Amino acid sequence: MTTPPPAAEWAPHAAVWIGFPSHPELWQDDLDAARDEVAAFARAVHAEGRGETVILVAADGEAAEAAAALAPFAEVVVQPFGDIWLRDTGPILLPEGRAAGFVFNGWGGKYDLPGDEDIGRRLAAERGLAYAYHDWVLEGGAIDGDGTGTVVTTEQCLLNRNRNLGMSRAEIETRLHDDLGFTRVVWLGEGLINDHTDGHVDNLARFVAPGRLAIPEATENDPNWQVYQHALRDARAAGLDVVPIPSPGRVLRDEEVVPASYMNFYIGNAAVVVPLYGAGNDDAAVAAIQALFPDRRVVGLRADHILTGGGSFHCISQQIPTT
Repeated sequence: MTTPPPAAEWAPHAAVWIGFPSHPELWQDDLDAARDEVAAFARAVHAEGRGETVILVAADGEAAEAAAALAPFAEVVVQPFGDIWLRDTGPILLPEGRAAGFVFNGWGGKYDLPGDEDIGRRLAAERGLAYAYHDWVLEGGAIDGDGTGTVVTTEQCLLNRNRNLGMSRAEIETRLHDDLGFTRVVWLGEGLINDHTDGHVDNLARFVAPGRLAIPEATENDPNWQVYQHALRDARAAGLDVVPIPSPGRVLRDEEVVPASYMNFYIGNAAVVVPLYGAGNDDAAVAAIQALFPDRRVVGLRADHILTGGGSFHCISQQIPTT
């Protein structure tokens, strides 16, 4: 029996899980501001009831109370986790009410936080989804599919020795086919500089329609200009239609380049929510993405404090498709 691939993110959603910052020791001075940014993201996705049900996932009672106060429109559930990156630790949803789980090893052994290893199974069980566990390392942010069976990923992540040592490109392609139903894998090279996920593709390239891939276009003094050029070359060589999106360029925190990307947007039923960083191309990026989704409102929201944890709106969310 052939496994049908996950629906594209622009397909209808019944709900979305969003991780809510819960651990002061991880977020430190950014905790309150990150919570505000997450609540604003949730509000935009909910779109006053025109979007989808928002389920904020909190790790403990204190965080749940804060989530309910900031986002009274949302459902709040308590499930212990290490951190909020549910795109990577949550289940990958498949057609017919099925969920796929994978080994999570803290992004190649960098962050081993209790609860992250089984939060996907627990969320699937709470939702009543049929859960299948697969014994190899895969994070949801490492792949992006267009709903037709084509998936894009990066060599830096899925071929990294710190994920699945000894597995070849062909073996990974077979696993993506057998476990998730993908029939074609488009390999890009490297991800963004200083991305601790080892090059997750959801910071680099995103499908916006079947066979149509958005990739950033470098600005002056852009630290990732070569990364973008190589991704563009590889995507076009694979026959994909590439749409350029302005890049935020060089974004610094404490004098270090951070992996800021407009590509980490979330496609909801009513809104597409784009992370902003106070960069010169913020407005241009929102306009460019709006042109790709004329049937949705594209909302740009600041995500500076969420980014201190290493990701943005797409990284902290996992959509639940309508079955």
